[in-house]
Amino acid sequence: MTQAGSHVIAAPSRSGLLAHLGTETAVARLALGVIALHVADDTFFQPEPGTSAADHLVSGLVPLALIAGAAVLYGRVRAGLRASFALVFGVIGVLGGVEAVYYGANGGMSGDDFTGLLCIPAGLTLLGIGVVSLWRSRRTDDARAWRYVRRLLLVAAALVVVAVVLFPIGLAYVVTHTARAEVPPPDLGAPYENVEFTTTDGLRLKGWYIASKNGAAVIAVPGRSGPRKQAKMLAQHGYGVLLFDRRGEGESDGDPNIFGWQGERDLHAAVAFLQDRADVDPERIGGIGLSVGGEMLIEAAAESEALKAIVSEGGSGRSVRDDLANTESFTDELTAVIPGALTLATSVFTSNLPPADLKGLVPRIAPRSAFFIYARDGQGGSEKAPNQGFYAVAGEPKAIWEVPDGGHVGGITARPAEYERRVIAFFDRALLERS
Repeated sequence: MTQAGSHVIAAPSRSGLLAHLGTETAVARLALGVIALHVADDTFFQPEPGTSAADHLVSGLVPLALIAGAAVLYGRVRAGLRASFALVFGVIGVLGGVEAVYYGANGGMSGDDFTGLLCIPAGLTLLGIGVVSLWRSRRTDDARAWRYVRRLLLVAAALVVVAVVLFPIGLAYVVTHTARAEVPPPDLGAPYENVEFTTTDGLRLKGWYIASKNGAAVIAVPGRSGPRKQAKMLAQHGYGVLLFDRRGEGESDGDPNIFGWQGERDLHAAVAFLQDRADVDPERIGGIGLSVGGEMLIEAAAESEALKAIVSEGGSGRSVRDDLANTESFTDELTAVIPGALTLATSVFTSNLPPADLKGLVPRIAPRSAFFIYARDGQGGSEKAPNQGFYAVAGEPKAIWEVPDGGHVGGITARPAEYERRVIAFFDRALLERS
């Protein structure tokens, strides 16, 4: 028993405290072990088709090392730090089950999805431990004013951690582990054939091809769903059109990445496929990309002269490198903190460095043609500055169009006649009028 002023406070027995810590530590370590099992299953034991454990060294070893470190330290640190470990890895554990839930609802679970489901109760257990530990370890023996100031500071610090650490990690995990699983109905308005081709890094990609009637062909990206209206429009004007599931999507091999990192490899393989077609002149191949598809096309066209003309609609950036390339002041650079954390987390989950900034790639497209389209209010108006920047640094021939109404990549819906006139005229000049 200890005495403080006029209050008598009972000290917890040493044996009871050790028993509590032992139980808490054992449960926390078990939950961390379940999450580690899924990480190993996802990256090393059952990687995505077309990939191997060697492709996931960083994405597997870094999370496993962090989980192991948390498990070792868990029983040796103060209650506040234990609670922080439990809460952070609890969120990560729940996120580990997102992939399984998504694919379970969209085509069925397979491979590592089953260990992913186990991550959900493991994560919830850690979250519960974290909340209880924080509640039990709160201080009530200091001045009331300072107590509430301290708690407000802790809440503020927690919000910063959520914004700068947990949100980027969570978003990076989702965009690198989930992608459209089903193949949509064709609905192309023209005869097509099922096709497949292989990338230089060994991934088999599947898609549809509408044969060319004028000797020119256009790759429409990303996916088989988003650019279908553009595909119909091009086919009606005699162009061959290739739509395909990019890596990690639909029926194609590989790890998904919604940001389009390494998507240029898919486009190079698509160009090679078209170059071998008897109905296509290899000198008359172009591409039209929506959002991330436009960003992928910019990099592919910068790397290869085989793409003679590209239309990028709604493209802006894929990583913090683009945010920094488009900044105009130090204040803008400060806003890149969260994108920077997102890029870092994406690099870890993909075992890849971020791609080059698009503004630095655009000048390498000329003397081939580039057409930049953006909606004035697309993505809250954030499309305008990047696209005007692309146009400013691009060489001739080039074109730009600000769609005055409609949303992100909604030009063909908001202004269908003008969209068709502008895009078809661009491809006609760039592909059909070539000498």
